[in-house]
Amino acid sequence: QVQLVESGGGSVQAGGSLRLSCAASATYCSYMGWYRQALGKEREFVSGILSDSTSYADSVKGRFTISQDNAKKTNYLQMNSLKPEDTAIYYCQATCVYGLSSVATFWGQGTQVTVSS
Repeated sequence: QVQLVESGGGSVQAGGSLRLSCAASATYCSYMGWYRQALGKEREFVSGILSDSTSYADSVKGRFTISQDNAKKTNYLQMNSLKPEDTAIYYCQATCVYGLSSVATFWGQGTQVTVSS
């Protein structure tokens, strides 16, 4: 099995920045992404990276940037110009190779991001 360990959440004022990290205990991860869930709302896609291709939710385009290390085990979500509506628990999701040749999708435990106005 693979563990995804997230870090970097916290509390900031509107307009501030945070960088989330997600480290996988895997051989490598072909896809890594972030989802978020605000209180009382469904979990939604934020951003993902597959090879060198990135994707973003419309609500974060131009403000968030996702990247992945060369080993494809850690990804980063740089979040700039944060807004109160970005407040949520952010979850890392990754599709990874582990063991001899097993492939599966995993979720992290989540990290809280709170943006105050």
